[in-house]
Amino acid sequence: MDNHEVWGYCRVSTVEQNLARQIEQMKEFGIPERNIRCDKSTGKNFNRREYNALVGTETTAPLLRKGDLLVISSLDRLGRNYMEIRQQWNYIINDIGADIKVLDMPLLDTRESEGSLDKRFIADLVLQILSYVAQKELENNKRRQQQGIAVMPVVNGKKVSLKTGRATGRPEATYPKEWERYYNEWRKGNITAKRCLEELGLKRATFYKLVSKYEAELYIEETHTKEVT
Repeated sequence: MDNHEVWGYCRVSTVEQNLARQIEQMKEFGIPERNIRCDKSTGKNFNRREYNALVGTETTAPLLRKGDLLVISSLDRLGRNYMEIRQQWNYIINDIGADIKVLDMPLLDTRESEGSLDKRFIADLVLQILSYVAQKELENNKRRQQQGIAVMPVVNGKKVSLKTGRATGRPEATYPKEWERYYNEWRKGNITAKRCLEELGLKRATFYKLVSKYEAELYIEETHTKEVT
């Protein structure tokens, strides 16, 4: 590949996952470290910084050029959305004019399919099957996750993991110190919501979430008092 660059693309879904193995595979293939691009981002879509640097955006030119080679360790590192994998694959090999090689699937190497209709057909067929499987796996994982959440016991209004015993979801927002005083002053119109945010160290969304929660509690307390009396 004289006068052409070889690029490696690595991806994991979360910041906690390790890219080391994929990066090592790229180096073993002979790709210089400066040409290895990595994302820690979901495979559900292609809105990723380093990937966009490789293929370009509406306002930036792609690093990949005609005749270059893009190497990935496996197809699911490219993505997990069936339709988008097909679109991106075709964009890279047809619009940009670069080649793609998938290390764990020798049939998915567009360099080997040039000039051979049979090889091109096999590569396209394998791509369709594997990208379909990648998306189905993502959908199945999501469904299993939802099924798991559905059977979790509810404790204090929250689903609790059977495995860890911990509540799921984000921790519930709590009232900051002097909340009642600032709330009453705000409701009377003596201070602005902006000042409340600054004084209490809250984000706008959190402030109004606490307002809704606090007023619901006041309503329940008032209703209960009337019923008792």
